Amino acid sequence: MNDVSASTLESVLHQEGATLIKMNCEELRRALKKELGISVALLVLLLSSIGGFAAPVTKSATSWNVSWQPVRLVNGSPILFKVSSPLRLESLSGKWMDRGVFFSPEASGKVWFAIAGVSVETKPGKYQIGLTGKTPNGKDVSLARTITVLKGKYRHIAVNVPKQFTEPNPEQLTQIKEEQEVKHDVFSRIAPEREWDGVFDAPVKAVVSDVFGTARVFNGKTQSIHQGLDYGVPSGTPVDAINRGTVLLARPLFFEGNCVVLDHGQGLLTIYMHLSKIEVKEGDIVNGGQEIALSGGTGRATGPHLHVAVRWQGIYVDPATLLSLRIPAALAESR
Repeated sequence: MNDVSASTLESVLHQEGATLIKMNCEELRRALKKELGISVALLVLLLSSIGGFAAPVTKSATSWNVSWQPVRLVNGSPILFKVSSPLRLESLSGKWMDRGVFFSPEASGKVWFAIAGVSVETKPGKYQIGLTGKTPNGKDVSLARTITVLKGKYRHIAVNVPKQFTEPNPEQLTQIKEEQEVKHDVFSRIAPEREWDGVFDAPVKAVVSDVFGTARVFNGKTQSIHQGLDYGVPSGTPVDAINRGTVLLARPLFFEGNCVVLDHGQGLLTIYMHLSKIEVKEGDIVNGGQEIALSGGTGRATGPHLHVAVRWQGIYVDPATLLSLRIPAALAESR
């Protein structure tokens, strides 16, 4: 047998790909054995590795790179996945904690990004993301990676609010129920296309007055976990969109007060609450940094402030972590 390296064989096979695909298996075996002295066993191995026929493309796991931010992942965190492929892909999708992950590429088609998240209720442990891609010639590629989720540290605080917000009357209960249906419809919408563009910026220039994950004891009873960030700004402070998106909701609600919800694509929503004035309407497309409202103290609020929440496919994640993600410039250019 001629001493031919695997890399040389793969190069030859790819160079002759158009001809090889037109040949049947027996013709191909005889041709390559005559020219290169390849054994049948080695030939079968090489053919399966490059996906020349009906079998799915299977690349070695070591030729892929799957990474994520933040590197130290805790429950309650958003995630920015980055997948580098050894070959150009037409599409890439994932499955993470029983939810679909929608990837978008850089211009090369070999580096893909997606936003996802981990619920604050997720138990620490090892979880797997499964990836499925398709090459330009229609072949399938798949692999999986195991990711460790650690336990986040969250605190408890006591809050006093008007009794109507902890013990609503029948009329208010009717209003709350109607609004729950509206919010369910809004929050269930998942747009796989990416609308967000570049880094995520804070909606106001102010110090955070309350963090994500705080267990809130309202009037002596634990009723909720704080699912966003609070900024202690006075009423009337301009509020900016943290990134590009479409306005899904812009109206007053019982608990949230005047509220705006933006859809940033890939299942990612941001929610702005307790506003004194709304400056956008449902269906508008807004850019990151664009003013969308003025802060206030409407709804269930102890005073004027801005509450911002981030939601990914039905779960709330920490906005502070989203704001800290390092977004590659090349990704923004490819949208």
